[in-house]
Amino acid sequence: MQLAAVLDAGGVSEGAAMLGLTQPAVSRSLSMLEARVGEPLFVKGRRPLQATPLAAQLAAQGRVIIAASRQASDAVQGFVKGSKGLVRLGGVPFFMDAIISRMIGEFQGREPEIIVQQSYMNLPEVVAALEGDQIDLGIVAMGEVSSGPGFEFTEILHGRNVVACRQAHPLLRKRPIEARDMTTYPWVAPLPGSPLMSDLQMILMSIGMSDLNIRYSGGSLMSVVNFLTETDALAVLPFSVVFALRDSSRITVLPYQIPQPNRALGIMRKAGGARNPASDRLANHVTLAFDSLRHAIKRHEGAVVWGHS
Repeated sequence: MQLAAVLDAGGVSEGAAMLGLTQPAVSRSLSMLEARVGEPLFVKGRRPLQATPLAAQLAAQGRVIIAASRQASDAVQGFVKGSKGLVRLGGVPFFMDAIISRMIGEFQGREPEIIVQQSYMNLPEVVAALEGDQIDLGIVAMGEVSSGPGFEFTEILHGRNVVACRQAHPLLRKRPIEARDMTTYPWVAPLPGSPLMSDLQMILMSIGMSDLNIRYSGGSLMSVVNFLTETDALAVLPFSVVFALRDSSRITVLPYQIPQPNRALGIMRKAGGARNPASDRLANHVTLAFDSLRHAIKRHEGAVVWGHS
């Protein structure tokens, strides 16, 4: 490394300064190197210094070591500052697709050297993945049950569900909408394991339906939206998800009040242990983004003329 620096800088003093060393220290190192290899490193009588063929080969290896050392230093600094690294994120599918993925895009626009690796998971899978150090953060909906002493949960949005339908659904022309009106239409079932499934059961019981008239199930958010757009089916979705899709003009809120779960969306992390500064940066970005989004969702909710339940 010192030989490469001296040759590239054009002199011992200059090379020493480039490495942050003193000139005498570098001179001693080069003398020791000549003694080890048993060959001269510089052509005698040439100024500026000219490398012998052996020294040129050694300097080439020294440049590789210098570059690797600088990359290692940059990696350490980037990790400590949270500006470089990998963030492994697991979360509930509909929220990830409708809201969180956009926030990740905004985040990487500001932090281009942070890689985000996303997985779809519900609460049980997130807990297991955090325990197994397979993910750094989880985006999950948490109810009354505590996340437990081994985890931290930061609420970012209080849960609210709505009945969603296509923009031209016949029920949107009826006032007021009554419970029995919704029993005549098919429903879309949420993904298996989703807390929306128990919410749907609770809603259907409240409107007097004992059997589920399920016509479609197991789809992604995009497939559910596509299905709703082409049919008169109804689906229970988080209000924030419908809000995030409002610009597409494909689905909307059916203005009928339904029973609400005592649940909140939040960021789950494993308590204690080593922290990943990059994941802390992403968590802070998502939290701040929801601070603004929460007010916009509330205004949109206030603009809906709700019917009577």
